[in-house]
Amino acid sequence: CITIKVNGEIEGVYSLAEDQEIEINGGSNILVIQNGKADMIEADCPDKLCVKQKQINKNNETIICLPNKVVVTIVSDSKNSEFDAIAN
Repeated sequence: CITIKVNGEIEGVYSLAEDQEIEINGGSNILVIQNGKADMIEADCPDKLCVKQKQINKNNETIICLPNKVVVTIVSDSKNSEFDAIAN
C-alpha cells in the first residue's frame, strides 16, 4: 500500500492493487495508481521535480514534493514493515 503525508500528517493510505487517481493537498498534487505502481502526474509547484520522478512500487520507495510538503511512500504489507511504519 502507499501512505500519503502532507506536512507530516497522514492524508491517506491506498492500495496499489486498485487503479485510481488521488487528489492530494486539495488538488495541489495528483497521484495516479495504475498497474500496481504510483506516479505523480501533476503538481502546482514551480520545479515539478515530483512529476519527473519515476513511478514507485517497491517497499520504502518515495515520491517527494518539497514545496507542497507531500511525501508518498510505499509501505510493505508484511508485519515487520508495519512496525517500522508505526515507529516512524
